[in-house]
Amino acid sequence: MKRDADQFRLLSGFVILLSVCLTLLLSSVPAAAQDSSASGDNPTATGDSKPNDEAKSKDAAKPKEDVKKDTPGFAVKPSNGLHMDVDLALINVTVTDPYNRLVTGLDPDNFRVYEDNIEQEVVTFSSEDVPISIGVIFDFSGSMANKIGKAREAALQFFKTANPQDEFFLVSFNERAELTSAFTNSIEDLQSRMMLTAPKGRTALLDAIYLGLSQMRGARNGKRALLILSDGGDNHSRYNESDIKRLVKEADTQLYAIGIFDPLGYRNRTPEELNGPSLLGEVTEMTGGRVFAVENLNELPDIASKIGMELRNQYVLGYRPSNKAHDARWRKIKIKLRAPKGLPPLNVYSKTGYYAPSH
Repeated sequence: MKRDADQFRLLSGFVILLSVCLTLLLSSVPAAAQDSSASGDNPTATGDSKPNDEAKSKDAAKPKEDVKKDTPGFAVKPSNGLHMDVDLALINVTVTDPYNRLVTGLDPDNFRVYEDNIEQEVVTFSSEDVPISIGVIFDFSGSMANKIGKAREAALQFFKTANPQDEFFLVSFNERAELTSAFTNSIEDLQSRMMLTAPKGRTALLDAIYLGLSQMRGARNGKRALLILSDGGDNHSRYNESDIKRLVKEADTQLYAIGIFDPLGYRNRTPEELNGPSLLGEVTEMTGGRVFAVENLNELPDIASKIGMELRNQYVLGYRPSNKAHDARWRKIKIKLRAPKGLPPLNVYSKTGYYAPSH
C-alpha cells in the first residue's frame, strides 16, 4: 500500500513538471513569431522574404538620413542636357534682299556661324513667330513738336502687328526719361497714354534707352526688343554714349529705331542733331537691329509696320561655343550666308557679339 502511494506521488510530480514545461514553451512561441516577422525570417507572412528585406533596407535608411541631415553629402552633378542648354548661344538673324525685302524659307545649311573667327556648329534652328516683349522709347522733346502726330500714328501701327502673347511697355522722354506704362497687353491703354503727353523740353535719349533696358529685365518672354522713335539728338542725359553701348552689349535685347531726321541742310544747327543718326545707327546695329531713316513723315506708319513684321520673321540659330572658358570676355559673332543658287546678294543682320559668362 505504501509502495502504491509513493508511485502516485511520483506520477503527480511528473505531470506537474510536464505542465510547467508546456506552459513555458507556449508562452515563448508568440514572441519568437513576432521576432521572426520583424526580422524578415518568417516566409509565411507574405510568401516571399524579398519584399520584407526591401522594407527593412528602407526603414534602416530613414533613421540614418535623419541623423545625417546636416552632414555634407556627395556632389550631385547637373545633367548634361541642363548644362548644355545653359551654354547654348542663340542668335536672331534677319535676311533681306537688295530691295530691303525680307527673305524667308532658308534652311540651316544656308547659314555659317563664326565666333572669334572660328566656325561653330549650328545645333538648333527655328523661324517660328514667338511671343515678344517690346519696349517703345518715344521722344516727346520740343524738337518733335511738328512730328508728334505721325510719330504717334507710327507707334499705333507697330502695336497692331502684335500677337496676343506679346507684351509692351512705354518710356517717354524729353529732358528726363520716365516709365509711362509698365508691361501691358492693352494697346488702347498705351495709345491713350501717348495722347496725354505733349512735346516740350530738351532730349535725354540715352537716359531713355537706359531706362528701357532696365525695364526689360522684368520681361516674361525670351525674345526682347526696343523700338526707338526719335529725331536722334541727345542734349540732356546723365549717361554718356560709352555707358549705353556697354549696357546694350550686355543686354540680350534687339534695338530698332525710326529716325525722324530733318533734311541734311537743317542738321547742322547743333552737334547733337548732327550726330543723331550715327548714334542711333551704332547702338542698333550691335544688337542685330537697325535704323530706318524717315524724312517724309507720311512713311512713318508703313515703316513701323515693317519693323513689326521683321521681328516676327527672323531666323534663330543656336550653337554651343567651342570656347568653353567662362572669362567674361567679349566674343565676336559673324554670320555668313550660303544662299541658294539663283538668289541675288543678300544682307544679313545679327548681333555683333556677346560677353561670355563669368562663372
